[in-house]
Amino acid sequence: MLRTLRSTDVSIHLALDPARLAASVPQATALLARRRPSVIFTTGGYVAIPVLTAASALRIPSVLWEGNVIPGRSVRVVARLASVLALSFAATAAGLDAGRPTYVTGTPIRDPDTIDREEARESLGIPPGLRSVLVFGGSQAVARFNAAVAAALPRLVERVAVIHVTGDAGYAEALAAREALPTDLRARYLPHAFLREEMTAALAAADLVVGRAGSSTLAEVAAFGIPMVVVPYPHAAGHQRANARILVDAGAATLVEDADFDADALVRATGILDDPRRHLEAAAAARSLGRPGAADAVADLVLALGEGRPLPDAASIERIATRRRS
Repeated sequence: MLRTLRSTDVSIHLALDPARLAASVPQATALLARRRPSVIFTTGGYVAIPVLTAASALRIPSVLWEGNVIPGRSVRVVARLASVLALSFAATAAGLDAGRPTYVTGTPIRDPDTIDREEARESLGIPPGLRSVLVFGGSQAVARFNAAVAAALPRLVERVAVIHVTGDAGYAEALAAREALPTDLRARYLPHAFLREEMTAALAAADLVVGRAGSSTLAEVAAFGIPMVVVPYPHAAGHQRANARILVDAGAATLVEDADFDADALVRATGILDDPRRHLEAAAAARSLGRPGAADAVADLVLALGEGRPLPDAASIERIATRRRS
């Protein structure tokens, strides 16, 4: 029977202290020797260092997945210990030089084919025939997004519906802002403290996304073929800026610096919705980068190692990730 282990299953707490790191390797070795998994899957982080060190010594195969263009420090440390590397971006390989089989799988995401666009729009309450903008800042510095939406809201709802993920802290203010709108425009502003399962519907319904440049956000936007206004989080060691450049250089996104993102910038960015040709081209560019089958591609690599099968070739993984038949 195939037995798998994620590096996050290992309850070892690490700091950047070399002594603690060294002490954790015997713990990981003992745990892996006891469980004897068929394969290990890890997304990096410092817990991956002792786990992959021990796995390499015990000859347990492993898949290391990296979602950012610029690989994290721990990933650079352990890349040579992994059996296989799975990457979201082809450019990441140059920063690793690990001498290991490397595949561009993309980022595992929600399946974009599980929901109908019109049904999604109806479920969210978007008025018929109206373009929609989805704004969400994730957990990092969402206050800047909330402030920009609040100040731009009267101008935005004159033209588009706004789906706005506020976080808990901003939700009450968003509801108050909605009530302050003219009665006939209130239905165009749809604030939510959070979107969990409903995020798939929000993405399917959106004509433009305004958000950060985390790997999962960019992967979902591309898979759904949505143009984006990307505002990289500035305190992430340049990871988000590098991620964003992939979409921007392809013509799928417009980049706005965090410091420059305000109500006026938000209103200007939504101008793409008034230019059908530009919007269509950006949507096509986004879709060309999409890898909606990334989860299946990563799973195929994990199963091949765990079952002792030959690794698939790069073309097969490309077909699975992009869902192309040939």
